[in-house]
Parts: sequence; structure tokens; C-alpha cells
Amino acid sequence: MSRQLPGLTVQSNRLAWIDYARGIAIILVLYRHIFEGITRSGVDDSKFQWLENANIIFYSFRMPLFFILSGIFIAKSLAKRKMKGLILNKVNILLYPYLLWSALQITIQILLSGYVNADRGWVDYAYILAFPRRIDQFWYLYALFNVTVLYIIMREKLRFNAWHQLLLGGAMYMASSYVAIRHIDLGFIYDILHYYMFFAIGELVAGKILDNANFKLFSSWKLMLGLLPFFAAGQLYFLLTNLDHNSALYVEEHQPLLFGLIALCGCAFMISISFILQKYDRLKLLRVAGYHSLYIYVSHVLVASAVRMVMVKVLGVTYLPALLIVCLLFAVTVPVLMYQLAMRAGLWWLYSLERPDAKAAMN
Repeated sequence: MSRQLPGLTVQSNRLAWIDYARGIAIILVLYRHIFEGITRSGVDDSKFQWLENANIIFYSFRMPLFFILSGIFIAKSLAKRKMKGLILNKVNILLYPYLLWSALQITIQILLSGYVNADRGWVDYAYILAFPRRIDQFWYLYALFNVTVLYIIMREKLRFNAWHQLLLGGAMYMASSYVAIRHIDLGFIYDILHYYMFFAIGELVAGKILDNANFKLFSSWKLMLGLLPFFAAGQLYFLLTNLDHNSALYVEEHQPLLFGLIALCGCAFMISISFILQKYDRLKLLRVAGYHSLYIYVSHVLVASAVRMVMVKVLGVTYLPALLIVCLLFAVTVPVLMYQLAMRAGLWWLYSLERPDAKAAMN
């Protein structure tokens, strides 16, 4: 069963708050990538410090939110698919599009080397598996795949429960801070260390957050307003401290315990907002973005880069807020339309190795 949202289809049996939360997270991801792409292209940003401040603030919780949301559904997914089936599913819907779209983006950047910001060469293909952060935004898909598979193995083979996983994740998280401070490049291993804990937190809270009996609590304005001052204080500290040290990563790398609290508070606040949006059935386009977050993620940089080049080099637009807004709008809508057209044209293999009628949601 499905419902129509401005010409697009969203399954009505999905939990709306999950799509809203993913919608919020993907918009914040796009903001960072587009903003930094514009500033690296040479556009003057000296008069827009507030946009850079927003960029720093959003960095504090958006990626942990993605991992928590994925961890929430790990037990249900295992009950449905079992260990081998779920790992194969993650190969099909995470690893495969990561490999395909990483190679595609590198190829395009090499061919258009005179027009894009990235300085690519043939060696970049070797980074796909070992050093994913060297090829821009795609590292997240690879990190989520690696974290999920390791988590499944620890859960099913070693019988680790959620608390065991949390202890393991906490130790890994602290290790990630150690290697980051000492500038030890572990490649893809760093992301496993850094985000495993948040995935475990997702499973730990799943029983409460998926219980319909708690819907009234999670969708209450009292809870959201109660979280607001903690959220605001955490974001203010994160911003000012990072600005003082001239680094968007200072708190995350040098104050890992405090960053963990700030990130969790931010995630809780965004989930609370998502439950309220579900309750009142508002901002449906944000839900559409969340439903299509994977497809937006893999192609948004290509779309935003093309729009930016046209606006700057052809139209002569260099006003940063205008560039940011227009690129953001295109980066959200065009990938969704591309996905819809691909499905109608039978090009489902651009996004997954599973055919649409068999493909499960990314849970």
C-alpha cells in the first residue's frame, strides 16, 4: 500500500517519523557538502560567517543520527532476514551503490577536471575500499555497511547483546579519538571505531522508541521543549569551542565524551521533532526526502556541482546565500526525480542489486 506525495510515492506502512528524521539528516548533510563546494570554488564567503557557523553546528549530530536510526531496526531486520540474508541485503543496498557511484563520480571528476573542485587521478579508484574519506561524501555508505556487518556478526556469532555492543562501541569510540588526535590514518577502520557506539545505542533504545504505547510521550511538545535548552547549550558550546580552536573537529576529536553527549542530545531533539511532524502530518516533502535519502545521498554532489557551475560560470551568480539555496533545492529534488525515472525505465540496478519488488527499506 502506498500514498501519493506531490507526484511521488511513499509506502504508508512505514514509520513516518523515521522518514522525517532521515529527511532532516540528509538536508543537513547536503548543506555541508554544498556550502563547502561553493566556498572551495572561490566564491567570496567573508561576509557570511553565520552560514559557516551553521555548517559547524550541523556537524555535531547529523552522522550519529543516521547510525542510531539504522541501529534501531537491526533486531527486526535480523528476525526477518536472518544473518546471511541481512548481510546479503546490505551488500545489495549499501556496498553495491557505494562502489558504483564512487567509481562514477571519480570518473566524471577526472573527465571534467578543468571544471570541478576535486583534483582526481587514477589512483583515487584505489582509495574506494581502503581510504573512503579521500573520495568525498561516499564514505558514509561504506561505514554503515562495515558497521552493520560487524555488528551482525558480533550479535549472532558471539551472542553480544545490546549492552555488550555498547561497551564494545564505547571502547572503539575512545580509540577513534586517540588515533584522530595523533593523525593516524586508519582509513575505513576509523569510521567503524567512531560510529559503532551510535549504532549500538540505536538497538538499545529500539524497544522503547518502537513501542506504540510511548508514541504520546515522544510526540509531546513538553518533551521537545524540555530537550531544547540542552540542545541549544550543546550546540552553542560546540560552535564556540570549535571556532576558538579554528577547527570544526576539535570537540569531536579532543573532547569525545562531551561530543558524545552533544551528539546524543542533538539526535534526541531531532527525533522528538520527527515524532511531532508525524503526529501532525506536516512538511510532507521532508518525509519524501527522508524516504529517498539513500538516492539523494549518492547523486547530490554531482547535481549540486553542475548547478553551481552553471550559476557561477554561465550566469555569473556569486552571491553565496542564493547559490546555497538554489543548489540545495536542486540537490534534493533532482536525485528523487532521477530515481523515479530510473525505476520507470527499468534502471533499478543504478541504486541496488535487488529488484524494486524485492527491495526492503534501508533498515
